[in-house]
Amino acid sequence: MMAGIALSIATHAAEESAAYAVRKELPPVSTKKGVTFDKDIKPLFEASCLKCHGPEKAKGDLHLDTREGVLKGSEEGPVVKEGDSANSVIVKAIARINPKTMMPPPPPRKPRPGAEAEAAKPQPAPPKPLTDEEVGLVRAWIDQGAK
Repeated sequence: MMAGIALSIATHAAEESAAYAVRKELPPVSTKKGVTFDKDIKPLFEASCLKCHGPEKAKGDLHLDTREGVLKGSEEGPVVKEGDSANSVIVKAIARINPKTMMPPPPPRKPRPGAEAEAAKPQPAPPKPLTDEEVGLVRAWIDQGAK
């Protein structure tokens, strides 16, 4: 029984580690035609991004809840280069190319000092990174003009 629990914990840790792995290159662009923000992209962002980049809270002043917000970009500038997904900041972030800018960021490994009581409380699950197929869909949206 204990071996089964240990294996389950190890499997979960390996799956979480794989989900937060850094990629070496961008996933391919989806072949889907007619990709739109409202129909295709917003549901992806709602599932993985809006906790930190939504209407109530927008880290870095980046709003991913509307097409206009995405195209406006963040306090650091545009995150989308319409027609050029390979050079769009948001694609590199969601594709997890750079460990310093990957989104969503990996969960913290250790609680900060003095946060033991907070760490003992049940925490919501961290948002899941987008899959290669989902990143490819965002790439298709951008390459098709970010409509």
